[in-house]
Amino acid sequence: MSQTRIWKTIALALTADIAEGRFATGDRLPTEAQLAATHGVNRHTVRRALAELARQGLVHPRRGAGVFVSAAATDYPIGKRVRYHRNISASGKIPGKRVLSLITRAADKTEAEALALAPGDPVHVYDGLSLADGQPIAVFQSVFPAARLPDLPEALAQNGSVTRALRHCGVADYTRISTRLTARAADAVQARHLQLIEGAPVLHSVGINADPQGHPVEYGKTVFAGERVTLTLDDDHG
Repeated sequence: MSQTRIWKTIALALTADIAEGRFATGDRLPTEAQLAATHGVNRHTVRRALAELARQGLVHPRRGAGVFVSAAATDYPIGKRVRYHRNISASGKIPGKRVLSLITRAADKTEAEALALAPGDPVHVYDGLSLADGQPIAVFQSVFPAARLPDLPEALAQNGSVTRALRHCGVADYTRISTRLTARAADAVQARHLQLIEGAPVLHSVGINADPQGHPVEYGKTVFAGERVTLTLDDDHG
């Protein structure tokens, strides 16, 4: 049997294992060495089979951890009101956030322009990881005007929710006034946080949120794992 035929056979066998529930969402597949021994082939042949499953979105490799069965992509609406916990809950998954860092520093030129500040004005910077059913789907950075929201870091540290923290600080509502989306390749840091291989496709979102009076309250940059999230444009978020 040709090598081409062998790797396709292995790919089909693994696809059947996933479809029939022998490997569930989030399960780690056997290692390349184990699969090679099971099928009596070399690891290069197994690697081709796994690459085909990854191309189909059935599995995803995690650096240093192995190859895992992928969850179905999470629909994530981008509209007038972008609310992470509500969006993830609406998709039938359990939302979660992990705080990576929370600091106050001087705003750079881009941040100051987005938030209608002067360069060097103080801003709170919240770096974090967004989860759906415990799986990382996005790494983000949110920047807030510190003078207007002095108590925001403490509120964010309590539960990680931007909406609740802003409400605690007197911003009862906010809406998205601009969004820019681009497709890129994950760098080493993004890949590590999102448990992807470096160079995997990711979606970059840059947005500005403002209060009802039109004053910017958040400048956010989010990197979504391309294989785990489907961004949708939703005009009904108002």
